[in-house]
Amino acid sequence: MKRILIEETPQRIGEKVKTAGWVQSCRSHGKLIFIDLRDKSGILQTIFLPDLKPEVLEIAKNIRPEWVIEIVGIIKKRGEGVENKKIETGSVELAVEEIRVLSEAKTLPFPIDNDGYQIKEEKRLKYRYLDLRRQRMKNNLIIRQKAANFIRNFLTEKGFVEIETPILTKSTPEGARDFLVPSRLQAGKFYALPQSPQQYKQLLMVAGIEKYFQFPHVFRDEDLRADRLFEHTQVDIEMSFVEQEDILSMAEEMTTDLVENIFHKKIQEKPFPRITYAEAIKKYKSDKPDLRKDKESGELAFCWVIDFPMFEILEDGSIDAVHHPFTSLTDEDLKKFKEMSVEDLRSAKGKKELLGFKAKQYDLVLNGAEVMGGSIRTYEREVLKKTFEVLGHKPEAVEERFGHILEAFEYGVPPHGGIAAGFDRLLQTILNEKSIRETVAFPTATSGVTSVMDAPSSVSDDQLRELGIKIVKKD
Repeated sequence: MKRILIEETPQRIGEKVKTAGWVQSCRSHGKLIFIDLRDKSGILQTIFLPDLKPEVLEIAKNIRPEWVIEIVGIIKKRGEGVENKKIETGSVELAVEEIRVLSEAKTLPFPIDNDGYQIKEEKRLKYRYLDLRRQRMKNNLIIRQKAANFIRNFLTEKGFVEIETPILTKSTPEGARDFLVPSRLQAGKFYALPQSPQQYKQLLMVAGIEKYFQFPHVFRDEDLRADRLFEHTQVDIEMSFVEQEDILSMAEEMTTDLVENIFHKKIQEKPFPRITYAEAIKKYKSDKPDLRKDKESGELAFCWVIDFPMFEILEDGSIDAVHHPFTSLTDEDLKKFKEMSVEDLRSAKGKKELLGFKAKQYDLVLNGAEVMGGSIRTYEREVLKKTFEVLGHKPEAVEERFGHILEAFEYGVPPHGGIAAGFDRLLQTILNEKSIRETVAFPTATSGVTSVMDAPSSVSDDQLRELGIKIVKKD
């Protein structure tokens, strides 16, 4: 007999069926034994009548919560007045004929019949496979899949092509520390895990793909907090022959449809308000303003922040890109940038001018959290090369680290731009979860330890020797 899911049982009244799952609860009422059975689709009440075979009743008496069992029996309609309207299968129950214990379970280290917020994160992540039995966590993973499928279908219908880019790539300055991977075949050299697919997606525009997207895993070795992980999932989008307005309109349509069709939540204001970076800082003292009129109403307040500065001067006097070096300047500032020499731009007077240069950069902010960001890209080879030099890279270092993309830009590059969403953070904010870890199956804790696996861990001397690596203790 083939197993059926619990959600199918209301359509199987009078039929003999086989179900299997975890024991949600056990209780006895006189000579009757009730076991609530749980699988991925729901919960079903099963009843053991006193006229069953003694061996079946004996097994039932010894069953404990979270054991995995298989049951065969008849689906019966529950009497009027004893239905359980709190569950989808509350109108039926299974009258047991046979039972088999598939595996036993120790007492769980914490309860899973509540929301779990009161349990310490370290403990929940250590036993994440148990924490994911919690209905709230299961629902988060299910809606995550629905959201990903919705975005994938939305973009595919608009002519985007989903393309995967490499995980083992080259270390380039992207704004955070790289995670490095040593090469065995080329001793002394390292791959880097991508902080974003930035250069690959621009190379895909050179390749003529024109509309690209993917759900890449990206990696950043930075301090962890409630909305940040070492590795996270992006929704990465790039388009050719577009202006900023094209990207904002597409992203806003996608986000609005996602929120209303998948999450069934209300958006406070449509179209999304647009605020310049200068206005946001002046009025809200933040480039991630929270525009909610009532933070208790559950509404989602989106806004676009635009006209970001292109450059910033760090405390040590060095120049950095606010977004990243591939971001395009506004047309007026691009003209000035081309006219000035690298030396003039890096001078004291030039640095003051740089602070006034604006970029074609935009962020989508939701309830005070940045959930998407992107820019129109620089596609002129000499402008990109000059940008790297203004940021302090020597010409020979520019060729060494970025020669591949500079060479590609010699073969006909379309104007292009894009946007990327931090998918985990987007879900966290829409679901109003306090931590990004509530939207990921096996996240890294704030201590940097990967859930369940206890990574990072030591490796053998043989492995290090093969890679030509020696561990040096810090002072």
